[in-house]
Amino acid sequence: MNKTISGHLQDVFRPKLASVIKNYDRKTFAADAMAGIIVGIVALPLAIAFAIASGVSPEKGIITAVVAGFVISAFGGSKVQIGGPTGAFIVIVAGIIEQYGIQGLTVATLMAGVFLILLGVLKLGTIIKYIPYPIIVGFTAGIAVTIFTTQIKDLLGMRIDNVPADFIEKWGAYFSHLGDIDPWSAGIGIASIVIIVLSQRVLKKIPGSLVAIILVTVVVLLLKEYAGVTTIETIGDRFDISSTLPSATVPALSWDTIKMLVGPAITIAVLGAIESLLSATVADGVIGDNHHSNTELIGQGMANIVSPLFGGIPATGAIARTMTNIKNGGRTPIAGIIHAGVLMLIFLFLMPLARYIPMACLAGVLVVVSYGMSGWRSFIAVMHNPKSDITVLLLTFFLTIIFDLTIAIEVGLLCACLLFMRRMAETTEVRAILDEIDLNEDADMERGNLEHLTIPEGVEVYEINGPYFFGAGNRFEDIMARYGKRPKVRIIRMRKVPFIDSTGLHNLENLCKMSQHDGITIVLSGVVPKVESVLKNNGFNQLLGEENICNHIDIALARAQLIIKN
Repeated sequence: MNKTISGHLQDVFRPKLASVIKNYDRKTFAADAMAGIIVGIVALPLAIAFAIASGVSPEKGIITAVVAGFVISAFGGSKVQIGGPTGAFIVIVAGIIEQYGIQGLTVATLMAGVFLILLGVLKLGTIIKYIPYPIIVGFTAGIAVTIFTTQIKDLLGMRIDNVPADFIEKWGAYFSHLGDIDPWSAGIGIASIVIIVLSQRVLKKIPGSLVAIILVTVVVLLLKEYAGVTTIETIGDRFDISSTLPSATVPALSWDTIKMLVGPAITIAVLGAIESLLSATVADGVIGDNHHSNTELIGQGMANIVSPLFGGIPATGAIARTMTNIKNGGRTPIAGIIHAGVLMLIFLFLMPLARYIPMACLAGVLVVVSYGMSGWRSFIAVMHNPKSDITVLLLTFFLTIIFDLTIAIEVGLLCACLLFMRRMAETTEVRAILDEIDLNEDADMERGNLEHLTIPEGVEVYEINGPYFFGAGNRFEDIMARYGKRPKVRIIRMRKVPFIDSTGLHNLENLCKMSQHDGITIVLSGVVPKVESVLKNNGFNQLLGEENICNHIDIALARAQLIIKN
């Protein structure tokens, strides 16, 4: 196993390193350096805001952006991916901390990292792409609504000691405390949102969130100093901020703890995989490159193993920061590494200044983030799709905001699978062919049989169009019940059956045995090689006889005539 993993890691990392070194020059480095500096500045307020919203101190967000950002850029499968804490993890991290504590979050993140590496080593990166689109839109919109809901207290400066964790109860608490809104904090929060929105339209290079934080923090300091305003809460009022580099610490592990945290760890791994691969795919479309999905998952897994050892939180690829990197000229992993270095310098020399940032301003930043994450246009677009897609979308959305993301993804996937199976069953058609068979279609034309074959007396012909699995056997019974007279031979055409599963095999076996019990011979016609192999492996050649499994309808009819004659 170790040899397999080692060989896989060499196969995926060497080509990336070689391509970077081969095409690298001074001009490329200059572009990467500029992009890295800008992305580092963009990531700063987001890392702080995501950390606080998740229930941890602000420096843990920057530590995550530094450590995970470096590892994802250095070892991931995309040349331009920027990693770090993201808004999608806020709800999950806050829930894990509330239920299991910081220690539980550390263990769950480590386990998620192992799961991600295993997905990459086993080359299962492409499987994530098969998660239905309505589920992704549903839980993303649900996370956005949840983030917005958690920020109302700080945005309006409400004095609520214990905010309920439940979504509905939380809004009930907000409405019952409308009289406790602090006008100064509310003004700061709304002003922050306005500044971010307006600056994004005017300033293309400088992030609006950074502009809002600098301007609003200065205004708040002036208000406190000269106007005597003391009701505006800042980061320093809630957290003790440290700029000391943490040392690596391995958490205590036990089998009971691991079993308890498997569910949260899988949720972190699945969400991290979806976010990172989605971000890498979007980046590919912009720069005209192709990322390596399995390598990306390994890089994400490594980041989520290293980050919690230094006190960090879960990390993944960030679409907004990745696009900022691309727009500013970043084209190699060096930009992501420089972005991590910039954040490290800010952490070491400027972190104490973060204590003056108002909580209402950070809430405004997250309100804007939640709006961008909501994807309301995609949500409305899916609402015009078939009812099954709408059902999955709304189910995932409401389960995310009312319960949690783990339940939403599990139930959403289950519902999507059931609806997909229902659709597949509906596409499988079983029909009876009366009087004569038209050979002027599909594969029959290849044999040059441009004619019609008459069905002999005492023979019934049925045709299956589509996959043969559950539901098809019952349709046979319904169609055969329409004919009062029993035939001597039943021919089943299977030329359009691409595959057959165990349920289909069971139904077909029952049909054959019931027919034989009634003195009716079953003849199969046009069975494709893949399906024929499955039938033979399950003993149908003994059940029906080799001579009754034919490769074309004219052979099957000739066989039926011989059976009737004998």
